[in-house]
Amino acid sequence: MQLQVMNSPLTQEQTELLNRLLPTLTEPQKLWLSGYLAGAAGTALPQLAEGEILSEQQASAVSKEVTVLFGSQTGNAQALAEKAAEKLREHGFQVVLASMNEFKANHIKKVQNLLILVSTHGEGDPPDNALSLYEFLHGRRAPQLKDLRFSVLSLGDSSYEFFCQTGKDFDKRLEELGGQRLYPRFDCDLDYDEPAAEWLEGVVKGLSERKSPEAAFRPASVKAGTSAGQPVYSRTNPFKAEVLENINLNGRGSNKETRHLELSLEGSHLEFEPGDSLGIYPENDPELADGIIQEMNWNPDEVITVNKQGETRSLREALISYYEITVLTKPLLQKAAELLSETPLDQLLLPGQEEELRAYIEGRDLLDLIRDFNFKEVTASSFVSILRKMPARLYSIASSLRANPDEVHLTISTVRYEAHGRSRKGVCSIQCAERIQPGDYLPVYIQRNQNFKLPPHPETPIIMVGPGTGVAPFRSFLQEREELAAQGKTWLFFGDQHFVTDFLYQTEWQQWLKKDVLTKMDVAFSRDTEKKAYVQHRMLEQSRELYQWLEEGAVVYVCGDEKNMAHDVHETLIQIIEKEGGFNREQAEAYLAEMQHSKRYQRDVY
Repeated sequence: MQLQVMNSPLTQEQTELLNRLLPTLTEPQKLWLSGYLAGAAGTALPQLAEGEILSEQQASAVSKEVTVLFGSQTGNAQALAEKAAEKLREHGFQVVLASMNEFKANHIKKVQNLLILVSTHGEGDPPDNALSLYEFLHGRRAPQLKDLRFSVLSLGDSSYEFFCQTGKDFDKRLEELGGQRLYPRFDCDLDYDEPAAEWLEGVVKGLSERKSPEAAFRPASVKAGTSAGQPVYSRTNPFKAEVLENINLNGRGSNKETRHLELSLEGSHLEFEPGDSLGIYPENDPELADGIIQEMNWNPDEVITVNKQGETRSLREALISYYEITVLTKPLLQKAAELLSETPLDQLLLPGQEEELRAYIEGRDLLDLIRDFNFKEVTASSFVSILRKMPARLYSIASSLRANPDEVHLTISTVRYEAHGRSRKGVCSIQCAERIQPGDYLPVYIQRNQNFKLPPHPETPIIMVGPGTGVAPFRSFLQEREELAAQGKTWLFFGDQHFVTDFLYQTEWQQWLKKDVLTKMDVAFSRDTEKKAYVQHRMLEQSRELYQWLEEGAVVYVCGDEKNMAHDVHETLIQIIEKEGGFNREQAEAYLAEMQHSKRYQRDVY
């Protein structure tokens, strides 16, 4: 019996052509064509026996489309979106996966099933690549979305006041526009793996309830977790990297201590590109953990269950290597208050006390909390149950894998300060500065960042702005460009406190200038002159040439502190475009927004 196509969404001409083609195909050719179409569509197709016809219900279910949009600054939301798309395809859905700035906003009215995965940046702001869609949906042109079913996964950090605010905003706005939730919004803290997986399971179930029974078919393939017994290292399974070098980049007498770390990735099969980050799972200062145990009169050897999987550790080990103990957050204080009967902590959490709460949280840690409020009757197991898992620390990679095979380099600023009568220390930076030596090991993973990448064409000029440790990824960029013998012009703006003690990687920049790998470099050392000078001042001094580079298609990269430096650099770029291009303020902002949309203005800010 010959296979005939009937009752299909094809035109009569297409149907006739296909019916003429099918009888001429051999079985291997049919199998190849089936696989090709499945791969091209990005979805698993049901296997048909010879002579079987795809029903209208099945055809409808196979073409059921889910749009997955992500807004991501560091790459976490993008990685989760990619996982979600993969799982949905395995369940027979046709998936459109895109960054929010690559999605045509006015097409949202055509979408029936929408998943939003978005992080919150800065003070409750959308990440750069989510801004266009966010503004469109909150503007006057936003359409009614009566046919839309949606769900939102939002990522954030509960130590910030506007926790997961961007995700909350998207969720609220989509509902206001008439959309219906297919699954409730999940707000994820820094340890997001388990809640994200739970959300995705719920989303798949919610979407599947709309699929017809005839469309329930098995995925075409199942991915193996490992290849030939080789472990796959990731955020949830970090690689223990040996420390090869650990040196202080600052000169004697500097107010700063900046560590240059070189780690071995040999045997990990981990790969990265310039612009990616390395995650490190650090350990807390043992002195702080011991202080907490002593203050509470707990037994350091008491066995504590630390997660839902039943993993156990001694109390001291858990406080050092598992729990976050250096940061206070509003959710933590709310849980802590529930462990006590009437307490002054309740007063701090009352509505209207937000300013007092922020002032208390700033610069304090767990030891402060237990000293300021009476937790003496609370058991160790009860108290640690309210703590969140210590998050990894992300650092921009400062090396090229092409230039340094099986290695990864980092540039880490050591954090020390005084607050509330006690010395405070950065968790990971102090571990690296004081307790990590060559030969020791650090658990690490690669964090992809597709929003901070070298241009695809090596002849494209690039402008890099990176004061302090913000220069780290640009060391990676120039190592890569040197290896590729890239011909495009390069311009670096670097700043720090003092020329003599704080000119990070000075010798390397000078060598690249001699080789013309680095075309131009401008520096600003703020404490060497009576009037402080920063990178944005050097940019203004070079405004005419900088604008000329922009007109030639240069890509601008900014790395470092978002609240001050990146904000000032952004304003400076608008001023330069306005002045040199003869634009008004609105036109200059549009010029820069277009650069951002076309990936000619990229930021790695924190």
